[in-house]
Amino acid sequence: MGFAPMKLGNLTALLIPVAVAIAGVTAIAWWMHATAVPAVPMRLPGADGVTAATATGTVGAIHGVLNVGDGQPSARLGEWPQFRGPNRTGVAGVGAGWPASWPTNGPRAMWSLTVGEGHAGAAVWQGRVYLLDYDRERHRDAVRCLSLDDGREIWRYAYPVDVKRNHGMSRTVPAVTNGLVVTLGPKCHVTALDPLTGERRWSIDLVREYGATVPPWYAGQCPLIDGGRVILAPGGTALLLAVDGLTGAVVWSVPNPRGWKMTHSSILPVEIGGRRQYVYCASEGVVSVAAEDGAVLWSTTEWKIGIANVPTPVAVGPGRLLLSGGYNAGAALLNVEAGATGYAVRVTARFPPTLFGADQQTPIFYNGAIYGVRPGGELVCLDAAGKVLWSSGPANRYGLGPYVVAGDRLLVMNDSGRLTMLRASPAGFERLAEAQVLPGHDAWGPMAVAGDFVIVRDLTTLTCLDLGGGKDRQL
Repeated sequence: MGFAPMKLGNLTALLIPVAVAIAGVTAIAWWMHATAVPAVPMRLPGADGVTAATATGTVGAIHGVLNVGDGQPSARLGEWPQFRGPNRTGVAGVGAGWPASWPTNGPRAMWSLTVGEGHAGAAVWQGRVYLLDYDRERHRDAVRCLSLDDGREIWRYAYPVDVKRNHGMSRTVPAVTNGLVVTLGPKCHVTALDPLTGERRWSIDLVREYGATVPPWYAGQCPLIDGGRVILAPGGTALLLAVDGLTGAVVWSVPNPRGWKMTHSSILPVEIGGRRQYVYCASEGVVSVAAEDGAVLWSTTEWKIGIANVPTPVAVGPGRLLLSGGYNAGAALLNVEAGATGYAVRVTARFPPTLFGADQQTPIFYNGAIYGVRPGGELVCLDAAGKVLWSSGPANRYGLGPYVVAGDRLLVMNDSGRLTMLRASPAGFERLAEAQVLPGHDAWGPMAVAGDFVIVRDLTTLTCLDLGGGKDRQL
């Protein structure tokens, strides 16, 4: 999610993306050569009057105001504590018991509320919903904590920052764990708060303190909390950065001599060759560093997307990574193998965008199959080697909308807020139910699944759906 939004062209569904790590001792190069798809009008940075000159961070310390509301945490179980869920895979462990059909008017909406323009998805933890919002009237980023029961605000922490409309403002999903919730704002302000009270713990302005460059459609990188540390990819003077979750003190910092910049992609934590590491798609290549100390493990300059690098790398087996993108980038499979003298990196397959790619949302690897929406809007399922097993066909297009796997179900949203529930199976495209669940357009924010509840959004509406058939089960 992270997100750098794009808009559908007038004649085609090629899109500009909306909305995680690490630099290398042994580098093996490879570059994506993808077959071009027909050119269409594309939304470029600055189309809303925002230019590189206006996309700068706020100078000075980041301090905000905390307001306490009357919302109460829910007793319901089920958590989605970060971008792409508990394991950062886009897969929830529930859903198998959901009804296979919906009422005529769709699944029950538990609550709905108006939010600031953007594509930021929600995180859910201990009966609370966390959202990074933007208050245009007061010119503030607003970290909001809501009740999962009814959407009422428990607390709000807001700090001043001037963000102009650029196909929405907020893009990122908070990360939350015991004692800490962390957000990354449109202009690269990192804020760490107490998840129960909203009290400020620490904050970092990545532009002012690390020389980060705000991406063209504002920051889309979703923060990662791992082992009590917050992992970030500023670009600038530090390619990657780990700070202590409770104090904000720097644990390690990866130098950036090549000047690689922040993208909209988020950091992938993964274990390769028995070593935990963070993989990140930066502006000029892919890099991986050791989780314990930030030591560079490997890097390659052969995957880079010049305009908008959005999807996060996906682990598709031991030592195998799927890289994907828009703007005719297509996709590639990368094999990373640990050896006596370091890591060897090689491309095992490349795919043109007509076969597979991802404009905005990150593909999902589930039970040996890859699910994603390729440029043009068709939902496709591939095997682990990249062979297409099925597609939704030209009559079923989903644009830039998000998708998630829950148990044996695959939920996919289209641009206009129509939600489809499918069987998550490589056997074929099997639609179970479909309904209009959001009123507006640009329904691109990542979904969050907590028990039977699924939280979805379009440009200005956040809605909590009950997919358990009104049973109110405590999953």
